[in-house]
Amino acid sequence: MNTTVAPDSSPEQVQLMARLRRMMMIAGVTTSVAIAVLLVAIGYRLFKGEGSAASGPDITAVLPKGARIVATAAAGDRLAVTVDIGGATEIRTFDAKTLKPTGRLRFAVEP
Repeated sequence: MNTTVAPDSSPEQVQLMARLRRMMMIAGVTTSVAIAVLLVAIGYRLFKGEGSAASGPDITAVLPKGARIVATAAAGDRLAVTVDIGGATEIRTFDAKTLKPTGRLRFAVEP
């Protein structure tokens, strides 16, 4: 029976293999740390996020008697509601996160 025996490695080959193992260990640890950081960031956003405005308390905005909402719009962190109050048009703005009023713009017809 003929068996092939690998010749002994030279000192340069042994040194090269040791260096290769060390580089592979560094790459493996770096990849593991990167994956752990990614999972922590995702978990943090899921459990410590601000949440949506819909999950907050219910808020009722009171309009004058006979008023009706004509249009609504959202832009950035503001909500705009166009209201018709007895023939006069008014735009009311609200903060999108807290839904607190931030301004009111009234339009009137010249006499």
